[in-house]
Amino acid sequence: MRNIIVSIITPVYNSSLFIEQNISSVKKQSLTNYEHILIDDCSTDDSVDIIESHSQNDHRIKLIKLTKNSGAGVARNMGIKASSGRFIAFLDSDDYWDKYKLEKQVNFMLKLDCPFSYTQYYVVNNDRINYLIKSPVKVTYKDILKNCYIGCLTAMYDTHKIGKIYMPKNRKRQDWVLWINILKTVKTAYGLQEPLAYYRVGNKSLSNNKFKLLKHNFNVYHQDLSFSKIESVFRLIIFLFHYFEFKLFFKKRL
Repeated sequence: MRNIIVSIITPVYNSSLFIEQNISSVKKQSLTNYEHILIDDCSTDDSVDIIESHSQNDHRIKLIKLTKNSGAGVARNMGIKASSGRFIAFLDSDDYWDKYKLEKQVNFMLKLDCPFSYTQYYVVNNDRINYLIKSPVKVTYKDILKNCYIGCLTAMYDTHKIGKIYMPKNRKRQDWVLWINILKTVKTAYGLQEPLAYYRVGNKSLSNNKFKLLKHNFNVYHQDLSFSKIESVFRLIIFLFHYFEFKLFFKKRL
């Protein structure tokens, strides 16, 4: 078997409506030497059956079953721990990719000698494209503290350069904290200026509840990053400014 270049990490919980499309979008990738690690977080629907129907016929598709419902952060960490690829990529169970996503992003990172990258992506509802989320050309540590400019379904990092870096175990905003921690080390992430992923709305309650989002963002500043309460409130105000700026300049209705 050829060496695995990319390990794709997918947490799964009651995703039977979308997991078939998710896996199929990975199986159609033009870059074929990957492993797709799906971590089931104690689903009560037939998600596991669907995954197993693929893994039995494709050695690249690997299923890990958690014995206790633990949240996406823990599930992703189990996938990262089990991974054997040079590059770690993330794809949530209700999202999917363009067929050239892995090939283009790996080549982009190798050409720039870049340890951490992301791409643009589409926002879809019932498979209808609503928005294009454009990406900054680059994101620094200072930038990522102001707003989560990096979509989880587009992120990829190089373990040969920075090792395996894990998410916090908290259930909310763990991807943002991971990007912050990576950028403490590598200083700059670079964005491939092309939409190569599809983010499904309607099944992501936190993203659609702005008041809860603010609460969890405050916890990121105060608990995960150990800022004081006063500084956390100050950074939350800055976040709000850049959040609306991002919506104005980087979100394009189609």
